[in-house]
Amino acid sequence: MRRRRLLRRLASGALNNVRFRDLVDLAEGFGFRVVRIEESHHVFTQSGLDELISLQDHRGEAKPYQIRQLLRLVERYNLKLKDDA
Repeated sequence: MRRRRLLRRLASGALNNVRFRDLVDLAEGFGFRVVRIEESHHVFTQSGLDELISLQDHRGEAKPYQIRQLLRLVERYNLKLKDDA
C-alpha cells in the first residue's frame, strides 16, 4: 500500500488489519530505521530523536496501539513523509 494512502487511512482511525510490512514502510518513509530486531519486535530510531519505537509483527499484522504510538511521534516531532517508494 502506498505511504500517503496508508497514512490517510490510519489518520481516519482505521487501525485494524494493517499489514506489518506496510507499517514498516510507512515508518521508513518518516525517516525511521531499524536498529535491532528481537524476535517479533523491530526497534526503530531516527537521527535527532531520543525516542525509540518498537513495532511487533503479529501474524503479519501491526498492533493498533503501536500504530498509535508511531502516529503520536510523527505528530509530536512534526515529521514529514518522504515520497512513496
